Amino acid sequence: MAKKESKVRNQDINPCIEESDASHKCLGAFNYDKNMCSAYFQRYKNCRKYWHNVMVDRRRNGVQPVMPTAAERQEILAAIGGKPY
Repeated sequence: MAKKESKVRNQDINPCIEESDASHKCLGAFNYDKNMCSAYFQRYKNCRKYWHNVMVDRRRNGVQPVMPTAAERQEILAAIGGKPY
């Protein structure tokens, strides 16, 4: 696996793997008709936006690492009652 690909598939680095996989699966199911998968794309964009904002807040507050680990993200999502996106 290439270095870039392993970063994209790393649970601790990429919080939106599930949303990314769902959009790719949708594209495959609908013969790459992007219009059929717009809801999946929007969910992925919302996920990236949410975790980017978390990263910015953590960086601003001096918290390391700036991207929460997969375990920390699960705790954050459980505390707010599920995915906000």
